[in-house]
Order: sequence, then structure tokens, then C-alpha cells
Amino acid sequence: MSAPPRSAAEVTREVVERTFREEGGRALASLIRILGDFDLAEEAVQDAFAVALTRWPSDGIPRNPGAWITRAARNKAIDRLRRERRLREKTKVLADLESLESGREEEATVEGVASGIPDDRLRLMFTCCHPALAMDSRVALTLRTLGGLTTREIARAFLSSEPTIAQRLVRAKRKIRDAGIPYRVPPDDLLPERLDGVLAVLYLIFNEGYAATEGDSLLRQELGDEAIRLGRVLVALMPDEAEVVGLLALMLLHHARREARVGPAGEFVLMEDQDRSRWDRPMIAEGRSLLSQAMRTGEPGPYQVQAAIAAVHASAGTPEQTDWPQIERLYGALWEMAPSPVVALNRAVAVAMAEGAAAGLLLVDEIAESGELDDYLWLHSARADLLRRLDRRADAADAYRRAIDLATNPVDRTFLQRRLSQVE
Repeated sequence: MSAPPRSAAEVTREVVERTFREEGGRALASLIRILGDFDLAEEAVQDAFAVALTRWPSDGIPRNPGAWITRAARNKAIDRLRRERRLREKTKVLADLESLESGREEEATVEGVASGIPDDRLRLMFTCCHPALAMDSRVALTLRTLGGLTTREIARAFLSSEPTIAQRLVRAKRKIRDAGIPYRVPPDDLLPERLDGVLAVLYLIFNEGYAATEGDSLLRQELGDEAIRLGRVLVALMPDEAEVVGLLALMLLHHARREARVGPAGEFVLMEDQDRSRWDRPMIAEGRSLLSQAMRTGEPGPYQVQAAIAAVHASAGTPEQTDWPQIERLYGALWEMAPSPVVALNRAVAVAMAEGAAAGLLLVDEIAESGELDDYLWLHSARADLLRRLDRRADAADAYRRAIDLATNPVDRTFLQRRLSQVE
């Protein structure tokens, strides 16, 4: 039996949600540049999407939804400013808003960046990553404004709570306003001090696209594409920074496997089961070339090491050809540079593949006993898999159940439930 036809409201909501993900950051960045006010810009953009939900079902979905949203948000901002008492002081802002073209703001290109004219989203990224803000606030604010992530999604990315992230966002916007932080890409001599935050933001946006915390799909390709686009702009802006080049290489090497990571029904496919003919070989070649470029600087860093790990995976024609001892060594080097429980977990999995499940489980159990990753579903999933391989079925089932409890994406949950059924 075929599914019943969807209503105009249902189709509209789907398009509006997709437009918010893909175009909301563009509209917001343009308004923040002109208004200098995060809250007013966010309110105007949110109002525009609310109007879209009511008007598009009857008027029809516009040919360019993103342009329509930018124009509507501009109009909402103009309306709000005209209602203010100090209208005379806002004349220049109003003029700038009225001259804003309907969603067709300047695109960033390598030439544009080279001439000092990056697009509004890059300006917004550097504003959000100002050193006056705490690092976690920089990342959270940019994920919210440029990445279009919800507070809940950001909390998941940080392994934090929603109220904590909400407070962090409020404080960050207040700090930008009160400190008069300029909306611009900083001059060359100030770029390095902003770099760590910008790279962290890019990678977290990419990770949310690579493995979405929520939604009906494992992938959110628009986020991965946007992170890579901004990564290319950043490489053009800072071509001699090895970690900038290394991060772009890392994202490309991961993104190259996107089509093979989901099956025909949208199900999660482990790397060992992926159809490697579906990997994007030109993208892999570009990633490997960029990695070589970064490594020639002789300034190794965490993103370059992670890119090297991804390159080892990408170079294996079959799962059996994967050089797991090399991956184990690279995770050891990454631990020396940037120790964290997640790095320790990944190294433990590499040890399991190189030296056997029992050796890996000893390390995973140590991490589990520390309690640092108790709310991290992939700790319990990895532990369950190792227990399954050791034929400790009851223990594996318990670990899979714990992972399922923590899963927020239905694709992940379905995969884990299928694994659970194999050991029950």
C-alpha cells in the first residue's frame, strides 16, 4: 500500500527545516554584519522562518527559499528598527538593510579572500572566535549561528547539558556586545590567536554533519559541505598554517566515504562492510595531497595526525589490508599531543584490531572505570563489540543496551539494536 499524500503544510515544514539548516547561517551572518546585534538578527531570522511556515503552504514554495528568507528577515529587522524610539540613530543601519540584496550576498572565493574580502560567514566565524571569549563559548556560539545547530545538539557535541549551553550562548553574545568586539576577519598579525577556536568550530560543525546527533539521517551533508567550504576559504587565508591545511585534509578524507556509510534504507554501515568502490577517490587524493603539503612544514599537530589516520584507512583496498599497527602508533602520537578520553578510546580500539580483542578490552575497561565517558554511547558500543568478539554474550548485551539508552539518532539506535539481537 502506498503512503498517503502529504499535506502542503507537511511539505512546507520539511522545506523550511532544510532551508534553516542550509541557508539560516547565511541570512544570519548578513544581518549581524549590518545590525551588530546577535539577538536582533536571530529574532528577525526566526520571524522570517515563522512567516514561511504560514505563507508557503498557500503561496507556494519560492524558487530560491534561501533568498526569500534573507529578504523576509531583512524586512523584519527593518520593521523592528522603525518601531524603536531612537530611529534617527539607526538611519545608516536602515539604509544598509534596505540595500541588502535578497539573499544574494557576496560569495567567498579564493580571490575574494586573497583581496581581503571574505564573505559574511567567515567574518562571523572570527567574531565568534574572538580571544576575549572563553574557548567553549566561541565554539558553541559559532555552532549556533553558523552551523544552525540547536542548543540540544550543541550540548550533545560538548557532552554537556542544555541549560549550561544556553547560558554559555547568552554570556557570549553579551560579551561581544559589551566589549564592542568588531565584526571582521582580523589583520594578519592577530590571526594566529584566533586559530584554535576557528579550527575547533570547523571540526565540530563537520562532525555534526558526519554523524548527526539527532534527526532521521546519519548524515547532514550540508554541514559537512559547509565546513569544507569554510575550510577551503581558511586555507586560502592562511596557506602557511600546517594545522589549517591538515584539518581540511582530514575533513576531505572523511567526507570521501560519506556515500558508503549508509545503506539503501539509510542504515549505518561499518567501515569494514562498506563498498569501497563508492568512496570518492578524487577527494581522497586531494586530502592526501593536502596532508603531504601540511607535513612538509615540519610542524606536526593533532589535525594532521588525525588526517594521517584517515589516510591509512583510505589507502586500504580491503578491510584486511588496513595497517592497524600504524594506526595504533598514530593514536599514540595523538595522545601525546592532545590527550583526551576519546583519543584513549580510539587507541584502545586500534589496539584491539592490531593485537586482539582481549588486549583492547583491558584498555576500554580502564576508560570505563574512570567514569569520564559514561554518557558517551561509543564507549559502550566499542566495549560491547569487543565483548561480542570474545563470546561474552551476556556482558555484550548489557553494554549494547547502555549504548542504546544513550543514542539520540534513530539510525544509530537501529544499528545498535540489530547488534543487540545478535547476542541475546
